[in-house]
Amino acid sequence: MAAATKASTNNLPVAERVARGKAARADVPRSSHAEFAPAPDRPDPLELLERQAQTRVPELVPIRYGRMLVSPFTFYRGAAMIMAHDLQNTPRSGLNAQCCGDAHLSNFGVFASPERRLVFDVNDFDETLPGPFEWDVKRLGVSMLIAARDNGFRPKDQARVVLETVAGYREAMAQFAGMTSLEVWYSRLDIERVLRGYGSQFTRKMRQRADHSLAKARTRDSMSAFSKLTRSVDGQVRIVDQSPLIVPIDRLVASQDRDAVSGALQQLLQDYGLE
Repeated sequence: MAAATKASTNNLPVAERVARGKAARADVPRSSHAEFAPAPDRPDPLELLERQAQTRVPELVPIRYGRMLVSPFTFYRGAAMIMAHDLQNTPRSGLNAQCCGDAHLSNFGVFASPERRLVFDVNDFDETLPGPFEWDVKRLGVSMLIAARDNGFRPKDQARVVLETVAGYREAMAQFAGMTSLEVWYSRLDIERVLRGYGSQFTRKMRQRADHSLAKARTRDSMSAFSKLTRSVDGQVRIVDQSPLIVPIDRLVASQDRDAVSGALQQLLQDYGLE
């Protein structure tokens, strides 16, 4: 590929980065991304999910499947592995990034910055890995399309939603390309700016719903999560038992002995490669 590795592109002048990007685009034209042909030996998507389930907590697998069964949108949300499997043989420019790994519409939201300003951004990074930047863009674009279909948008509006999504990405990247690393680090999408730019397109009902969601977002902080997830038992703070989604450590061992609990926790950390 014409694109250089991450190590060799750090701190390059803007003009040189632009040149490398254009060279990569010449090797892999944008039009090459327009088609998808499944591989002849493409496995059944359900087979992939079952294979993945073997590494999941057994009690949580039925909950996951139940959520995915609600609609095509919820199925797609839980099918990141299926899409990654399909994307691995598609064209790529060679420009890798630290991908979200699951850039699905539902993994974006409003939350408070350290300065307590509401910002809109990705809020789920549990599948982040280095990879082709195109994968994140494609997953986001398809999630927007499925959401538009689920909400009864007309075909031409479905296409407009996807085109405006990828156009927004393109325009943002063009802006970031002319900024310093520090400026990119501190850039953010303030929700007030979003409302100023798109508020005129909202119906009264949509505006009321947005105001309600923003008011709720302003209350979310570490203390609200603390009060929701814990309770006081004999003067000590304990995680609330919400099995099988949230399981206190003492439920995972037969003994209540402190040493046994500590040992079980250490074993869990080792099993997941966290120690």
